[in-house]
Amino acid sequence: MNIPNSLTLLRIFFVPLLVAALVADSRTIYLWGWHVANEQVALGIFLVAAFTDLMDGYLARRWKQITTVGTLLDPIADKLLVSSALVSLVQVRVIPGWMAILVIGREFAVTGLRGIAAASGITIKASDLGKTKMLAQVIAISLLMLSMSNASLMPYAMFWMWGVVAFGVASAVQYFLKFWRKLDQDVKMRRRQELLELERQRRRAARAMNRKAASVGSPQ
Repeated sequence: MNIPNSLTLLRIFFVPLLVAALVADSRTIYLWGWHVANEQVALGIFLVAAFTDLMDGYLARRWKQITTVGTLLDPIADKLLVSSALVSLVQVRVIPGWMAILVIGREFAVTGLRGIAAASGITIKASDLGKTKMLAQVIAISLLMLSMSNASLMPYAMFWMWGVVAFGVASAVQYFLKFWRKLDQDVKMRRRQELLELERQRRRAARAMNRKAASVGSPQ
């Protein structure tokens, strides 16, 4: 288990702690004699987890430790972190449920498309909008957590949340269009190869028939 993969697993471990801190009944937590609001604890956990997302990718590329396990776990850890934060914020009535459903639904839809594409031998690379989406999500969720104790930040938080929804929908459309074009090209290529193979078989059969006819018609 290398360090980048350990950071990815640590991000998954942070998920239940984040949920517990956000939905706790007590609004104040005592840490080493200090009174800290639970949303501030949740924000700290979320930012540390988001930082591990930045570091594991950077270290894996820098140290050339990109592994299959890390490639599979990293997007799962990201989706778990963001989804748990959004569901918890819906639970405490900070954001409407439909926003969380759109963002989380987008993740399931894109993951499903990429899985279908991979099963067909098609690779769909991450779009620029998809890469920007994670940064927008971190900013939006952080502002939403801060707005729980500072209502004046709520307009800014909702502005960023609307941006997350817009990024999510736009990048999902991009993924779908890429998937559709690649699938269409793949189907056309396979059909062309099938027609070429049928034509080759027809020509071989015709040559065999000609040879047979020639052998039958030749004098003994």
